[in-house]
Amino acid sequence: MFSKKSKIYYLVFFLISFQSKIFADENITNKTISYIQNIKFFSASFIQDDGETIAEGNIYIGADRIRVEYFSPTKILIVLDEDKAMYYNYDLDEDEFFNPRNTSAWFFFDIFNNPMFLNDSFIETNDNNIALKKYGENEFGEYEINILFENNPLLIRKIELVLEDTYLILSIFNHRSDRVFDKNFFKLINPSFFD
Repeated sequence: MFSKKSKIYYLVFFLISFQSKIFADENITNKTISYIQNIKFFSASFIQDDGETIAEGNIYIGADRIRVEYFSPTKILIVLDEDKAMYYNYDLDEDEFFNPRNTSAWFFFDIFNNPMFLNDSFIETNDNNIALKKYGENEFGEYEINILFENNPLLIRKIELVLEDTYLILSIFNHRSDRVFDKNFFKLINPSFFD
C-alpha cells in the first residue's frame, strides 16, 4: 500500500491541480466577460435557427442599444434598449413598441450590455473553443444559455437559448469592430420617418 507520506503527496498534488483549474476557469471567465464588455460599435452577420425557421440578418452593438436587422425570410428591424424596444416589419410598414424584459430578447440584451450576469457560468475549453454555460430561473421559467467563443483570436461565434418552450440558436460570423454609426441608427423610431 501507499505510505502515509505518499498519501500526503497525492493529496497536495490533487489540491494544487484542483486549485489551478479553478484559477484557470476564473481567468477564462474574466477574459470572455471582458471581451463582451468591450464589444461596442460592433457588427456581425448571423443565422438564426428556432427549430422551425431559419432567418438571416445583421446585429449591431452600440454603446447602450442593440439593433437587429433581419433580411430573410422577412425584412424586420428590432432595436433594443434596457427597458424599451421597437419591432418594425418593412413589408407591412408596421411598428410595435414593447418591453424587452417581457420577451426572450432580454437575454441577448444582457449578454452584450450586462455580461457580468455570466460570472457564475460553467466553462468548457479546448484548444480552439471556449464554451460558457449558464443555468438559471426567472419569471419566464428555467433557462439555459450557451455561448461559444473561438479561442484564438477570441470571437463570439454562437449563442444558444433554451427557455421553457423557446429554443433559439444564433450563429455569428463576419465580425466587424470599430464601426461608425449614424446618430439615428439606434433610435427607437419607425425607420420610414428617415426616408
